[in-house]
Amino acid sequence: MTVQFLKEGDTAMVVQFGDVIDRALSDRVLRLSRRIRALGIPGVTDLVPTFRSLLVHYDPLIVGGDELKGRLEGLLESSDAQRQEARQWTIPVCYEGEYAPDVDDVAQASGLTAIQVVEQHAGTLFHVYMLGFVPGYPYMGDLPPALVLPRRSNPRTRVPPGSVAIASVMTAIYPLESPGGWHLIGATPIRLFDADAEDPALLRPGDKVRFQPIGSAEYAGIRKAVQAGDFEMVCERVAS
Repeated sequence: MTVQFLKEGDTAMVVQFGDVIDRALSDRVLRLSRRIRALGIPGVTDLVPTFRSLLVHYDPLIVGGDELKGRLEGLLESSDAQRQEARQWTIPVCYEGEYAPDVDDVAQASGLTAIQVVEQHAGTLFHVYMLGFVPGYPYMGDLPPALVLPRRSNPRTRVPPGSVAIASVMTAIYPLESPGGWHLIGATPIRLFDADAEDPALLRPGDKVRFQPIGSAEYAGIRKAVQAGDFEMVCERVAS
């Protein structure tokens, strides 16, 4: 698909790369976002990566739409001069009891045992495609084929914060209490979104995530440390 430049009013432009959920397409979106940030184009005020496009907010008093389009087209042809790195997080998840209300249903629907569901989910290195739905909500792929299921037929009106869920080819973590129709297979005690923090969302597009199974006692201990401000997440830098 040819890259399209779509106007979103007078202050934003969508650079659309395709119409599918695809890692290669996501890499193109993130590559352009990285190049724009590195160049520091005057007038660009914000960048929002999605599955298939990059939303570019700009100040029309500083840069016009046609000028911005020309500069972005030039960046599409450029190459990254340096080796790129991504942040890789290990996130603790309890896949037991009250924290995993749908894990048995997922196991039955996928033809696996509950233990195998956990093994497949925790054994996958996930890619953060985008944030959306509610602040800090990460859409992460890609699920192993056996765990690819449609959304629940009866969505919940309230999903607890920290719930780890799956639907279609994605997994996600609910940062805040909200409605939700995904299958809840675990929960993490860490905080995904803090409005008072300098960088409110823990995860960002392009990050890598691996889930570490923990028991309910360890979950309670980590949650207590998080609430006291004594728990710090650590991430590695890995080749992108």
